[in-house]
Amino acid sequence: MRRFSRSLAAAAVSLGLLSGCAGMADALGYNTQALNAHSAQSYQQLRAQAQRSEVLDTRSATARRVQRVFQRMKPHAEAANRTGVPFQWEMMVIRSKEMNAWAMPGGKMAVYTGLVETLNLTDDEIAAVVGHEMTHALLEHSKQAVGQKVLTGLALDIGGRVVASQTGISSEAIGLSQGLLAEYGIGLPYSRHHEREADSGGMLLMAQAGYDPRAAVTVWEKMAAYQGSGNALTGMLSTHPSNQSRIEELRRQLPSVLPVYEQNRRRR
Repeated sequence: MRRFSRSLAAAAVSLGLLSGCAGMADALGYNTQALNAHSAQSYQQLRAQAQRSEVLDTRSATARRVQRVFQRMKPHAEAANRTGVPFQWEMMVIRSKEMNAWAMPGGKMAVYTGLVETLNLTDDEIAAVVGHEMTHALLEHSKQAVGQKVLTGLALDIGGRVVASQTGISSEAIGLSQGLLAEYGIGLPYSRHHEREADSGGMLLMAQAGYDPRAAVTVWEKMAAYQGSGNALTGMLSTHPSNQSRIEELRRQLPSVLPVYEQNRRRR
């Protein structure tokens, strides 16, 4: 029996290596539709926890700005969906000093007021953050993270359900479940490839919505300056490293997205 278990594990790893991390997730029943449905349930739990803790922000000027940017970008994210499964996009704003933002599978998103207010983000810079996280969801980076967790043996129970590992996300007084977030790879660093994809896709989405893609450069410059001042890396800053090479890559991409921005800015 033990030999059979080892053989099964070896076969699973081989399957993952051959088909990729997303393929491993699909093989375990974490296909797009199932993962999105599970994500939606978890997201509602997180929303309920935030509401009970009185940190679900629906009234502040920051919350209104985030929601306005999100609603303006949502149609473009819907048009960019190539998964074959419609997303039910939602945004909640969390009142917290933590500087964080994330997206679950299926378009369930959150932005923490600390990120917007500490860095004094403009609407264009908020759009850069929202577009970046939207792209993580659209390209199903979390599904690939699920497969990676299986391949590296971080957590897998008998039913094939990936369970929470330590995420490093501070729940502060929010009371948000680390386990629910960890299931989707939130709080764990994405690969450099995933980050480049999210940067590129986010710039295009914001340009299509009429937001200046040059703000994608300035928001990461602000993050780099904040880190350079000796501040602790928390939330989004710890999982989305901002460095000079990243900023330079964003600048290189500007000529391809600025015409899109100019066209849509005139339309608006």
